[in-house]
Amino acid sequence: HNTPQLLFLGAGRTAVSVSLGASHTCAILDDGSLKCWGTNIYGQLGTGSFIISNIPQLVDLGVGRTAVSVSLGDEHTCATLDDGSLKCWGSNSNGRLGIGSTTNHNTPQLLFLGAGRTAVSVSLGGWHTCAILDDGSLKCWGYNGFGQLGIGTLTDYTTPRLVDLGVGRTAVSVSLGGYTNGAHTCAILDDGSLKCWGYNNYGQLGIDQ
Repeated sequence: HNTPQLLFLGAGRTAVSVSLGASHTCAILDDGSLKCWGTNIYGQLGTGSFIISNIPQLVDLGVGRTAVSVSLGDEHTCATLDDGSLKCWGSNSNGRLGIGSTTNHNTPQLLFLGAGRTAVSVSLGGWHTCAILDDGSLKCWGYNGFGQLGIGTLTDYTTPRLVDLGVGRTAVSVSLGGYTNGAHTCAILDDGSLKCWGYNNYGQLGIDQ
């Protein structure tokens, strides 16, 4: 289609936000429910199957839980929930789901963010993931071949790792690039400064180096 097409989200339902991956799409609806559609070979729709769907499918986020934000990578999906928890699903290559393994999952998986910590926002790159926590700290995980996790190594991590943003600095927002010509990360800090790290072959870090 080369013109905008209207989606049916359910009787009386409207959309609050939408996020797009490489070949799948998810939207948060006005009642806090989450629906996803598109390719599903890695379980990135979160529906408990690996069946492709061309219409929105409801994601089971847990009893009484609603979605606050959702972000999609190439083949994985993460959502912050109303209780501050963070759940991810889909492809888990290089540990991008952050659950301590590399096994793919077709249902939402709960992450451990640290004792007493909750998620404020989450952002997905092609193969890596980062979340801002309630104390303003930034944690990243997944593929790290270009240093896009910002933790001083090129080692992949399957669980959230703390990023050193500088003495006394906290994160306000974070955005992740995709794998192709990307694999980089940028964060806006509490003092309005901007820091970037990761793949820089095209100068995407903006540091003139």
